[in-house]
Amino acid sequence: MEGHDPNEPEQLRKLFIGGLSFETTDDSFREHFEKWGTLTDCVVMRDPQTKHSRGFGSVTCSCVEEVDAAMCAQPHKVDGRVVKPKRAVSREDSVKPGAHLTVKNIFVGGVKEDTEEYNLRELLRKVWQD
Repeated sequence: MEGHDPNEPEQLRKLFIGGLSFETTDDSFREHFEKWGTLTDCVVMRDPQTKHSRGFGSVTCSCVEEVDAAMCAQPHKVDGRVVKPKRAVSREDSVKPGAHLTVKNIFVGGVKEDTEEYNLRELLRKVWQD
């Protein structure tokens, strides 16, 4: 990981992270995502009045390669909670059709109602590795 490339737009180096624990701090958030490279910005979004976490944040990596590495390392668990990273989408692009669609989707039918998410994720991980 070579560091910041001035030719790479910030938008391409940024991840939106949803599902954060309300206990997550900027420091624990940064510590988790620094595993994939140098962060130029890292923030847990907070309510302006109460200063409590709003349950989401963003990280900006120094290069797109680090964003790719972080996305490939899913699932992410920050402060004991599985979080959902997504590549950031600009406000202008966010209104375009399909802007928020994920690239990889799979339909899984016949799952019993009491199946835990982690069991399903583990099964799918094994299937994709074969």
